[in-house]
Amino acid sequence: MWCSTIGCIVTLTLSLLAAPLTADAQQPAKVPTVGWLSDGMQAGQHLHEAFLHGLRDLGYVEGQNLVIERRDAEGQLARLPDLAAQLVGLKVDLMVTWGVPGTNAAKRSTNSIPIVMASAGDPVGTGLVASLARPGGNVTGLSTMHLDITGKQLQLLKEAAPKISRVAVLYNPTFSASVLGLREAQATGPALGLAILPMEVRTSDELEAQFAVMTSVNVDALLTFGDPFNTIHQRRILDFAAKSQLPASYRWREFVEAGGLMSYGPSLADMYRRAATYVHKILQGAKPADLPVEQPIKFELIINLKTAAALGLTIPPAFLFQADEVIK
Repeated sequence: MWCSTIGCIVTLTLSLLAAPLTADAQQPAKVPTVGWLSDGMQAGQHLHEAFLHGLRDLGYVEGQNLVIERRDAEGQLARLPDLAAQLVGLKVDLMVTWGVPGTNAAKRSTNSIPIVMASAGDPVGTGLVASLARPGGNVTGLSTMHLDITGKQLQLLKEAAPKISRVAVLYNPTFSASVLGLREAQATGPALGLAILPMEVRTSDELEAQFAVMTSVNVDALLTFGDPFNTIHQRRILDFAAKSQLPASYRWREFVEAGGLMSYGPSLADMYRRAATYVHKILQGAKPADLPVEQPIKFELIINLKTAAALGLTIPPAFLFQADEVIK
């Protein structure tokens, strides 16, 4: 009986020791948290949906096996550092950013949390990464830079409006992607019979002044890049082009949806879907420093026929055939 009692004691003790181990084994896996930092200057919701679509393709469902903490600067870039700091304070597992300002704010807020830029104009020139092939540090993702974009913009603008010859180019000298775009325009414009007139803008007052210059020198077309400045002043630029009867080419489709003539550039929705792949790899243990920055692979041409009619342009059928979307 005594041995039986001892046996009971041993069995009970082992059971008590095993209980917490079993409980620990049944603890659910930690659900990763992704910080979403947006400047709010693009049509943020449809890009967010594209990102979620990419995550779903990889098996992630928000609210089930992934948490997303969303912060939006609503077009006020000065808010980005505080919003990035909020996400760092929440100890997110990684951050997803849009554009150079947002990515810069995120990078300055942490050197340890991985950062995936869903798109950025010139990540090397702006110091976000050491190189496209080997980013180094805690930032990687996708770049909107592509050497042929501006030349293609000019070619398509000339096809849509064959009579143009003097193209004003709005560019921000503090935004490296705009500077590179201007150089490409100056290199490719003459072969298309186009004189390129640089219009430097950094402030709202400079924009008004350049509008006056464009009017005085009789430009007959307008070209813009994906500069945040242009996005902030989208409505003013579109109104000036309409008032001045200028055929204009923009980088982002949102300008055309808002009344601009045409746009040619990377598909941001495609880039946001691809950003989900970076998130997956990092959550699986990959280091941002080892993940090369990717460039655009899908481009889209959008044209607004209503705006073309208002400008007195008859768009050739062959041109419309090239378009990814025609807004009527």
